[in-house]
Amino acid sequence: MPNRRILAMVMAGGEGKRLYPLTCERSKPSVPFGGRYRIVDFVLSNFVNSHIFAIYLLVQYKSQSLIEHIRRSWGLAPIFPEQFVTVVPPQMREGPEWFQGTADAVYQNLNLIRQHAPDLVAVFGADHIYRMDVQQMVKFHLENNADVTVAALPVHITQASSFGVIECCEDGRIHQFHEKPKHPPTMPRNPARAYASMGNYLFSTEVLYAALEEGKRRGEKDFGKHLLPRLCQSHRVFAYNFADNRIPGVRDYEEESYWRDVGTIDAYFLAHQDLLGLEPKFNLFNPHWRVASSEYQGPSAKFMRAEIENSIIDDGSFIKGAKVRNSIIRREVLIEEGVEIDECIIMDYAIIRRGARLKRAIIDRYNLIGADSRIGYDRQEDAKYFTVTDSGIVIVPKGKYDHSIGRYL
Repeated sequence: MPNRRILAMVMAGGEGKRLYPLTCERSKPSVPFGGRYRIVDFVLSNFVNSHIFAIYLLVQYKSQSLIEHIRRSWGLAPIFPEQFVTVVPPQMREGPEWFQGTADAVYQNLNLIRQHAPDLVAVFGADHIYRMDVQQMVKFHLENNADVTVAALPVHITQASSFGVIECCEDGRIHQFHEKPKHPPTMPRNPARAYASMGNYLFSTEVLYAALEEGKRRGEKDFGKHLLPRLCQSHRVFAYNFADNRIPGVRDYEEESYWRDVGTIDAYFLAHQDLLGLEPKFNLFNPHWRVASSEYQGPSAKFMRAEIENSIIDDGSFIKGAKVRNSIIRREVLIEEGVEIDECIIMDYAIIRRGARLKRAIIDRYNLIGADSRIGYDRQEDAKYFTVTDSGIVIVPKGKYDHSIGRYL
């Protein structure tokens, strides 16, 4: 396969309303995930592992947390100017408007694409947890002489109505898009499954230029709703089967083609459970396909008479005389004597005072949970103070207590 110059445009402006209150002060891509990551780290790691090093991150809503994370975590080699991860807020080159949709966001930054003159442009979302070798999608694109390639996830037909569904021929050429159809078309030769669009697109650059200019004249704002349905009538638009993507180092026990849209609290919570156990569905330890994030400079985790079962404990946390089960404990969390934590996500810099009991709760950063508190045991009581999902997950929003300085901010 001949080398191609590839520029990545990552859509990282998601407001994430369904993840509220975790998105009260941050955008969806900036929401913490696992022991040390943020959601955005997965798409960026996929590009870097795929040897695609020219990446623009288009941000919009509540972007400061994401900007700071990229600054601290994603500085590529400065001696190679063609290798970068650069945050791009709305430049308002076309007027006093923020990005009005995915296509509009890229259109407003056509100057950046022209500046780099790539052969291909990858337009990917920043909202999902997955591994993907993008070069395999590039290979498929070139072999099919495609103008546009759309990453497609096979889903069971009973779930397909929750997605944008792709209708295509046996060779993968797309001839129609359906937005959350009641009766979704099935995959060729597989009546039990349908192709869901993953929101990841690969464009031949000249096709992208022309499509965006035409879309601007027509008032079109979005790829999935407007530009792609039109392009598949006039151009070679193909579906790339994500199930065919192979990542080195994935264990036999892991779920093949793992991909999760963590756009709701319940989906976010369940994706964390997928990290746990002796044979997790998604094992984050894979030295052949590393997920990168910030390089923490603090101490290792420390335990004093702690009982830990099936949990992830990140650096800088101190657990003394407590019980932690089926949980994710992020950095610099202090958990005191007599605390019991079961099926929880405890984010960075939280303090859980002695005797507290937490079950099926998400505790956002900088929280101080008082001594003998009970969260997750009385739904009606929890709902007086916190957000509680229909499945009973309690979310305590980001706090204002910074224990590094010993006071509330």
